[in-house]
Amino acid sequence: MQNLFLIAVCLLCLSSCNPNAENPPQKTKNEVLILGTIHGGHLTDTLYNTAYLEKLIRDIDPDYILAEIPPNRMKAAMDGFIRDDSISEPRVRRFPEYVDVVFPLTKDMDFEIIPTAGWTRIMADERSAKLRAISKDTSRIEDWNAYTIANRKSDSIYKATGKVNDPYFIHTDAYDDIQDISLQTYNRLFNEELALGGWENINIAHYWNIEKALEKYRYQGKRFLIIYGAGHKGWFKRQLKKREDIELLMMKPFLDNI
Repeated sequence: MQNLFLIAVCLLCLSSCNPNAENPPQKTKNEVLILGTIHGGHLTDTLYNTAYLEKLIRDIDPDYILAEIPPNRMKAAMDGFIRDDSISEPRVRRFPEYVDVVFPLTKDMDFEIIPTAGWTRIMADERSAKLRAISKDTSRIEDWNAYTIANRKSDSIYKATGKVNDPYFIHTDAYDDIQDISLQTYNRLFNEELALGGWENINIAHYWNIEKALEKYRYQGKRFLIIYGAGHKGWFKRQLKKREDIELLMMKPFLDNI
């Protein structure tokens, strides 16, 4: 009994002498922003162009960029960029936000590009083939009409705002709601049928990779910038709001800065 008492006293003393016993190290949440892009539109838009994106990303100054690039295409893209300052990898080459902005910024900014897209060539080809078949199937006329009507409605409401390609409006809940008019109809009618290429399913695949990156660097006080087509923004935001280990930042203050 005497030995047990001495052990208890020693443990109590160690606890009182340990500076971290009552004040454990603080966990610093990571910051996350979502940048909604318009892909090829950045090459032609008078405001939301590649020069604007460059200024915006410089101001955000991320530690990590979670990119709409499939993990198995990243090495080829980066190898080409290092070799001759250009990107020939077909999937990445489609996106001026990466070709003309993100990859060039790696020369004088200190961030890491993490590829997170769940896209595969096989999946995209199968999705396109299935949608073509549905559009020509006389037994699916009602579904296809509902899909096209939702698209037209979404487009018309977006144009009626007078804020097409306005970066401020793109980064609002109102923009997400307008996009959801068509995307949720598309999802309801075809997600299961399109399998991995369905809207919900592909977002799950994207987000699984995003989650892996956030888990790897949990509570490290880093800033993550998610760069995807703007239509994905609302879906991602709903998922990110469920996480208690991050601070989801608004884009407006950074837009104001530039």
